Amino acid sequence: MRLTSTSGSSTPVTFRHALLEGLAPDGGLYLPDEIPAFSSSEIAALRGAPLAEIAVAVLGRLVGDEFDRARFDALVRDAFDFPAPTVGLGDGLSVLELFHGPTLAFKDFGARFLARVFGYLLEQRRGHATILVATSGDTGSAVAQGFFGVPRIRVVVLYPSGKVSPFQEAQMATLGGNVSALRVPGTFDDCQRLVKQAFVDLGLRPLNLSSANYINIGRLLPQAVYYFDSYLGAAPAGGEVVFAVPSGNIGNLTAGVLAQRAGLPVRRFVSATNANDVLPEYLLTGIYRARPAVATLSNAMDVGDPSNFARLAALHGGSWERLRANVSGYRITEEETRATIRQTYEAHRYVLDPHSAVGVAAARRYRQEEADATPVVSLATAHPAKFGAAIRQELGFEPELPARYRDWASRPVLADTLVDAGYETFRRWLLALD
Repeated sequence: MRLTSTSGSSTPVTFRHALLEGLAPDGGLYLPDEIPAFSSSEIAALRGAPLAEIAVAVLGRLVGDEFDRARFDALVRDAFDFPAPTVGLGDGLSVLELFHGPTLAFKDFGARFLARVFGYLLEQRRGHATILVATSGDTGSAVAQGFFGVPRIRVVVLYPSGKVSPFQEAQMATLGGNVSALRVPGTFDDCQRLVKQAFVDLGLRPLNLSSANYINIGRLLPQAVYYFDSYLGAAPAGGEVVFAVPSGNIGNLTAGVLAQRAGLPVRRFVSATNANDVLPEYLLTGIYRARPAVATLSNAMDVGDPSNFARLAALHGGSWERLRANVSGYRITEEETRATIRQTYEAHRYVLDPHSAVGVAAARRYRQEEADATPVVSLATAHPAKFGAAIRQELGFEPELPARYRDWASRPVLADTLVDAGYETFRRWLLALD
């Protein structure tokens, strides 16, 4: 696979190079020049296979030729060692449960794959790296847990102070070791700005900076796998499916489009946002308008300038018409989110977290407005117990956390806090790390 920058001024690189570098030298995001496609018969042959074997087939086709194949397949199987069941809610609507990994969120898939391959490549090169990751919630948890204890790698997680849940903070800021957590006064967009500035700072080259955000293509490609797996469980043989995707930084949506480009028969995508409706507004008007993020119940989606928009646009040839022909956008209010949590539990005894509720609400609106009988799979991106207070407000109880996390409140938080969100303040802190 050869990858080029969305900014268009960098020479093509290998997947290995793109994974280690994170951001292209021109500030753009790496994207495959060509995506190897599966035939319908090859996709059908995967029906009934375990998720890990589907991952081996998909990722092996995309990038496996750059690695020792036996070692690569073993890394992939280790990364995909938990399930992602598709659960029917009736009337042609299903949810894809992506929250059975170590941090109870969909981002475990990409983070675990990236950590394993990253560690393997550094071992070969006898090198070291510093991973910078900005998070609005679940990304930092997944990256911190995925890279914790990996030799030759230091991880720095930046998150907006007071704008992640206490449980999310505990998942990424109680580890210590090679993981440093940093509270930033401001929003997720401030965190992301600091990371992007650091990547183009020549004075920080000795740190060998790289990214585990969706900036890094190594996080994105593995997420295409569960689209294949869910399609095989939800669609009739040879049929199509619609995916509804809760969207913040729109990396999950972009991964779905990559799966579509790899031959998966996806009829359409539904991009579901909260009040931070940059993409739905663009689909409606053709104008991309970044703006400060607004705080909502679905806080991991509180993004006012989604970095993966450049990739999503490039996958559609930079054409607004082509993009809106493939993706429908829906803005879901806080009231709709809460009502969807209640209604889904009353009708199906199924508990949705706020992010997943945004997706289901948009999926229902899409089916009503478009009268489309195609099966719809809505991505359930986080375990509802991660947002127990919000669930208690709507349903009168808090879902139970898995046993391994029931002591989370007693774990000491090991985060530092910046005095301001200025780049020089962050740069001094970063250079002072041991």
